[in-house]
Amino acid sequence: MIRIRNVALCCAMAVSAAAPAFAQNPQNPATLVHSGPSYAVLAGQVVRAPLILDARIRQATKLEPDQAIGVAAGHARLYIVADVLALIRGNNAMPVQVAYVADVPLDSRGKVPKLKKQRVLLFAKPVPGRTDQIQLTGINSQRNYLPESDALVRTITREAVAADAPPGITGVGNAFHVPGALPGEGETQIFLTTESNAPVSLQVVRRPGEAPRWSVSLGDIVDDSAGPPAPNTLLWYRLACGLPRTLRPEAFESDDPENARIAAEDYAMVLRALGPCA
Repeated sequence: MIRIRNVALCCAMAVSAAAPAFAQNPQNPATLVHSGPSYAVLAGQVVRAPLILDARIRQATKLEPDQAIGVAAGHARLYIVADVLALIRGNNAMPVQVAYVADVPLDSRGKVPKLKKQRVLLFAKPVPGRTDQIQLTGINSQRNYLPESDALVRTITREAVAADAPPGITGVGNAFHVPGALPGEGETQIFLTTESNAPVSLQVVRRPGEAPRWSVSLGDIVDDSAGPPAPNTLLWYRLACGLPRTLRPEAFESDDPENARIAAEDYAMVLRALGPCA
């Protein structure tokens, strides 16, 4: 076993945008059969990680018990040194090697798995003042490398750092339904709250004899012709994983119970159309 002198630093590393560099990848992620984590899982990790690396493990050493406080049952805490193969997301140049701490599951025999030479994707943040150290952003932030996961992570990263990237959704500000001139006609507008305070709204249009049609607008201009987001895009993820499952009663701006009922029904329809945040 190895004893790390800076225990506080190492244990803190265990679990807790400027233009990035991207390695070229000729594969189109949309054409790949993805056997790894879902889009939503990887998107959640990408948006929380200012640093994403493609790396190969050079050395993995189990830490002593007093340096592995809080490790979950069936896991071991390892001090890992890895060679950096590519910087997928990050603002600064990286050294050729980085060190970090990870809690990894034991194998079927209760032993620490052999990780040397294993290729991994790392979701992390820098350690201030230590360019050779990184801190993983969570318990699953070291992932086995899969070509399809790599391609998907790069696609999500490009979406996340784009100038027009959709903001994180924090809730629903207000919602109202306005009936039309004909029975069964009307429009529901739902204004969302976001991490950056950027405006995002949902529109549901009802016409007699037609299924309700919904759309999402980014910005101050409401555009009901924009349509819903494509599945497995960052906008889809922001909505599917950020919207609350129900509307708060105080979100309704109308005192008319029928209009409030229709607005709630339209909101539920949007959630069903988005599908689960899997």
